[in-house]
Formats: sequence, structure tokens, C-alpha cells
Amino acid sequence: MSARRALVTGVTGQDGSYLAELLLERGYEVHGMVRRSSSDNYERIAHLGDRIRLHQGDLLDPSSLLNLLRSVRPHELYNLAAQSFVPTSWAQPSLTGEFTALGVTRLLEAVRIVDPEIRFYQASSSEMFGKVQEVPQRESTPFYPRSPYAVAKLFGHWITVNYRESFGLHAVSGILFNHESPRRGREFVSRHVSEAVARIKLGLADTLPIGNQDAHRDWGYAREYVDVIWRMLQTEKPVDYVIGTGTAHSVREFIAEAFAHVGLDPADFVRQDPSRLRPAEVDTLLADPSRAKRELGWEARTSFVELVRIMVEADIEAQERSSGRRVGGPGAR
Repeated sequence: MSARRALVTGVTGQDGSYLAELLLERGYEVHGMVRRSSSDNYERIAHLGDRIRLHQGDLLDPSSLLNLLRSVRPHELYNLAAQSFVPTSWAQPSLTGEFTALGVTRLLEAVRIVDPEIRFYQASSSEMFGKVQEVPQRESTPFYPRSPYAVAKLFGHWITVNYRESFGLHAVSGILFNHESPRRGREFVSRHVSEAVARIKLGLADTLPIGNQDAHRDWGYAREYVDVIWRMLQTEKPVDYVIGTGTAHSVREFIAEAFAHVGLDPADFVRQDPSRLRPAEVDTLLADPSRAKRELGWEARTSFVELVRIMVEADIEAQERSSGRRVGGPGAR
């Protein structure tokens, strides 16, 4: 029996790279969609070598999506591609909508045309809850998006529901809360903090500029979250799930844990940066993941403190390699 084939959009990102690893471990033939660009960034999947097959495609170009599906003929399609950074969505709202909202529609339409039996996963976001209507947030919580990114994600979420109900597709959305790792993009607050703390510890920087420290998020480990993404496409019936740890911590707590890990006082280095404040803030995102635990048998295992430690340690090692400096001697961690 031939291996199941999976196509992952956004395969070069944090979630895409972890998902590719998991699928390979489960015996899948893994294909990834990448955009044609002047500078390719395959850093997160370089270690996979030729174990995955990369194809050019673009969420802005319907014909490329049709051709890709006809060529690969995947059994499962994981749509992780998007313009996913909230501040950028304020600077480029129309482009965010094209990729993060209409891009989902183009993919679903390609599935409907080429092979409606393809199982489809859409990466939804806790940002859709925005100005939260209840705490914690569950599958039945009303949405109230507070950024162009969140609005675009909500369109992608509901168009997935629409295609599922209108055309009978096995299409699901995972409403994932913040999930971080050493592979997180440097523009995101968690990685911004962990890398800055590493550089400060090594004497390569002396400040950590930060925006709103009082925002609370449900922080999980991305490596674990791709397992539940896979599980969602293995169910008999397509169901959307809220995914998180069920605990929330502030950005201030993240910063405190990161500095504590290297034996430094954040008060000596943290500086308020008004340019990093959002036009409309999202104060508290906290998941109720009980349905996923009950029906999928999944729950987060990595604690908040352990996640921060993993990220800081990885950034210290990366900065040591790139700078030639070492944490050692007097004041070593």
C-alpha cells in the first residue's frame, strides 16, 4: 500500500517545519508549497534535506494551486500559509486579506475542483476572539477580531465552514492559541524577548524594547501542537477545535522568566517602546481546550516556564555560534 501524501503550505515556517517532521515520522510522503521569491529561506527545513518535495505555488494565484493539486494529488492538505504577523496587517491590510482570507478560498476552491476527497486543515487563530466575550474561550465563544489579521483569519475560518457545509468537504479549522518555539519568527514577542535576553547575557545588546507588557496569552509549545493538527484530520467527522494549554501568562511574566533563567534583573534592561503598541489591543486570550482533550486525546505537556527556558537556551546557543562569544566564567548561567 502506498504512503499517504500530505501537502503543507507554509512548510518553511515554524508550524510547517514541525508538521513536516511529524508526518515523515508517521510514514507520509510529504510535499511542501513555497512561494517564488528573490531570497529563499529554507532554514527551518534544511535538516530534512530531500525527504520532502518542494513545489512552487502562490495563494494569490488560483491556477498555480490547481496545477499543484493535480500534480501532487494529496490525501491531506494543511494550509499553514498566511501573512501572520499582526503589526504587519495594520501596515498592509489589503495584502493580509489577499493571503490570509482570500487565499483560503482559492485553496478550498482548488480542492473542490480537483478532488473533494482531499482532507483540508485551516490554521485559524485565537486572535479571532480579540475583544473577548468570555474567559476562557471555547468553540462556542463569539468572535470579535481586533486587527486586519484577525478579521482575515475569521474570513478564512468561516469560508472553511462554508465549504464543509455546502460541498461536503472534510475541512476543519484548528483555533490555535499562542504556540512558540525556537523556530518562531524573530518579529513575534516571544522570540523577540528570548533572543534579546540571549544577546544581553552575551554582552551583545543592552536593552529589550517592548510594547504592552500586560497582555495575557495562553502560551504553548509549537512542537506539540502539530500533533493535534494531524489528529484533527484523522477523525471520522470534520470538527473545529480550540487548542491551548488552559493557562495564561502576561508578556511581563514571560520577560521575568527569561531574565531569571540567565540570572539578570529585567528592570535593568527593559525599555518601553510606544511603536510596539497595537492600535487596538487584545488583552486576554485563554483557551478552554477540554473538547480537544476529550475527543482527540490531546493536551499540552510543556509548562510555561519550561517553554521560556527552551527558547532562551536555544537563542543563547544560536548567538554563541554566530558571535563566537560564550556564556562562561564569572556570572555564567
